[in-house]
Amino acid sequence: MPIVILTDSASDIDASVRESLGIVAVPLKVMFGPETYQDGVTISSTAFFEKLSQSSVLPTTSQPSPLEFAEAYKAIYEKYGKDVQIIAIMLSAALSGTYQSAMIAKSMLEESIDITVIDSRKASYVHGMICVDAAKAAQEGKSKQQILDMIDRYLDEVQVYFIVDTLEFLQKGGRIGRAAAVIGSLLNIKPILTLDPVGYVSAFDKVRGTKKALNRVLEALQEYSQGKPVKVAVLHSSVPDQAAEILERIKQEFQVTDSHLEEIGPVIGTHTGPGLLGIVMVKA
Repeated sequence: MPIVILTDSASDIDASVRESLGIVAVPLKVMFGPETYQDGVTISSTAFFEKLSQSSVLPTTSQPSPLEFAEAYKAIYEKYGKDVQIIAIMLSAALSGTYQSAMIAKSMLEESIDITVIDSRKASYVHGMICVDAAKAAQEGKSKQQILDMIDRYLDEVQVYFIVDTLEFLQKGGRIGRAAAVIGSLLNIKPILTLDPVGYVSAFDKVRGTKKALNRVLEALQEYSQGKPVKVAVLHSSVPDQAAEILERIKQEFQVTDSHLEEIGPVIGTHTGPGLLGIVMVKA
């Protein structure tokens, strides 16, 4: 039976990778005032961050509607036939209504269509990496249950840390108070963020300067990996050279079996701003 992985555009999976693995991504929307764009469809990461730097208006985001998910499900059903099995891995329900839209869409369709919708409790290429490995497992002929077991392990074990360059967007988005943002910026404090077990953004630590923040993250990941083989992804928003340097360092300090360098997309970039660096790691 064919197995198709469906996700949302906030998974930040490169379009060429999605195409090669048959992953379907339903786009979220980004709004600059009256202008609306489909994430990764009508606006790229590069164009988004250029527009963000020039705009006086903070963009907002919106999840796909249930109808958009229903249309995506039906398109997969029509392409692959009645035996297709769909595994939908969604952006954290704690951060977006995307998961709820996907669930409502499932209830709108015939029960005979095999759809499993998963709240990843993750965001960006954290759940994107899980989608990629799930799609590879499907291509290798793994069963649906084998793939679901792998997804469960990844969701429980995956580690993620983000270092933001500026507190401006966290403050504008209501994540921290204005006073904390001003003081943090003056002291060059770099907050290290993670995702808690429910899927909310939470503070892991805060240090002065990006170098110290990176060292603190790698220290935490060494404790996690315990010298065992790992898969890793380094994420960034508009700082590819820095991200590439970090990836090379990780390859030297860890037993890396698979690695990715990925750019944050418009939806996640709306809430983090430019200059973000992130590391995703899971035991191989």
